[in-house]
Amino acid sequence: MEKVKLTRSSGGVFRDLGFSGDESEHLQLRAELMIKLQKVITARGLKQDFSIDTLIDMLARLGLRAKLVLQPRRRRAGPPNLDSISAGVHGTAGC
Repeated sequence: MEKVKLTRSSGGVFRDLGFSGDESEHLQLRAELMIKLQKVITARGLKQDFSIDTLIDMLARLGLRAKLVLQPRRRRAGPPNLDSISAGVHGTAGC
C-alpha cells in the first residue's frame, strides 16, 4: 500500500492551490456567492438570468473588493428571501 503525504491546509483552498492572496480572496468570494445564490434560486424555483462573474469582474476592474453577508430576516417559515442578501463593497475607486 502506497503512503500518501498529507499537508495541513491554510484554511483557504484557493491559497493552498497556489493562488495569490488577492486572487484567492476573489475566487473564494465568487465561490461562496455562487453557492449561496444557487441555493436561493433553487429554493424559490427561479432561473438565473444574469452572470455573477460579470458583476465580480466589474467590481475588480474598479479596484473594489466585495464582501458578501447573507442573513435571513426574521419572518414566518418559508424559503429564503432575496431581500435578505446584502453586500458590502470596499475600495478607494470613486463611482
